[in-house]
Amino acid sequence: MFEPNYQNIVDAARNKEAARLPLYEHNVSSEVIKEITGQDLPSLFEGDDRDIHEFFRGYCNFFKDNGYDVVTFEECIGQIMPGAGALGDCRVTPVIQDEDDFKAYPWDEIPELYFKKFSRYFSALRDEMPEGMKAIGGVGNGIFECVQDLTSYQGLCYISADDEDLYHALFKKVGETNLKIWQRFMKEFGDVYCVLRFGDDMGYKCSTLLSPTDTKELILPEYKPIVDLVHSYNKPFLLHSCGKIFDVMDDLIEKVGIDAKHSNEDQIAAFPVWVEKYGDKIGNFGGIDVDVICNYSKPELKEYFLDVIEKCKNHGGIAVGTGNSIPAYVPADKYLNMIEIVREYRGDYR
Repeated sequence: MFEPNYQNIVDAARNKEAARLPLYEHNVSSEVIKEITGQDLPSLFEGDDRDIHEFFRGYCNFFKDNGYDVVTFEECIGQIMPGAGALGDCRVTPVIQDEDDFKAYPWDEIPELYFKKFSRYFSALRDEMPEGMKAIGGVGNGIFECVQDLTSYQGLCYISADDEDLYHALFKKVGETNLKIWQRFMKEFGDVYCVLRFGDDMGYKCSTLLSPTDTKELILPEYKPIVDLVHSYNKPFLLHSCGKIFDVMDDLIEKVGIDAKHSNEDQIAAFPVWVEKYGDKIGNFGGIDVDVICNYSKPELKEYFLDVIEKCKNHGGIAVGTGNSIPAYVPADKYLNMIEIVREYRGDYR
């Protein structure tokens, strides 16, 4: 019988080869979990405290039953920022467009709003955590995503051209605000987690979304206090970032101090490329392109997986899963194919 052990993920994040190759997903859609288990988790999540505890019993057991050592869970800052929503949605009018908007914004209220909304979820997660498991995740949204949620990407580009002082101030203020949330989070809920992370998509298929210089000078310095805080609790930090971010990876590793990185897309670089470049320095999470999961037959997927594993041998800590996540459009049977292939490779069914 499978017995979870969160130390496997910790070892991978610390760039050590784990005793058992860990499965990892940045996120699994509740709709996909519902299709697999028959449990209506989305409705429970929006219920009262009893419903929320029932949600986490089902949610945690889903990960345990499918061979994971950790439960992936985060709550995103963008959900509670007043007027936010411009990240990736051009229909939303940005709440911050100029200096007056910036000065009028209720920055000091954000940490309290975060814990008022989400503390009961983190507490219930603690209560329902299966033996041998811990969570991976924490405070969702990184610095860049939070800025864009207030300005939009296009609006941020206009600000960068029109008001350099505001452009710089946005990153600094968001960094200060997010750090306050993280400080309280680690004190109140850090024990629930074995690896901490946030997602901050800094790139697309060709490059970073901001220039490498701006990324290094404005975004990454705001990462470092959060990563240092996580390290002060003797826990590793995992960065999830989509896109071609090779131009800033050395700074992320050497100056920010990330322990591991997740997200890969074959159109940008296959997982073994990331491992070859950085496997001597950090753990690497991911491996299987989401398009591959959706479109390959099980035999084809197995051949793909074994090729990835063979190319990544002896290159440090690895946790395997999709290169991004399992959104609702991923067929449940295709997702289960991946899990079964990994677990067969590990020998879980012997």
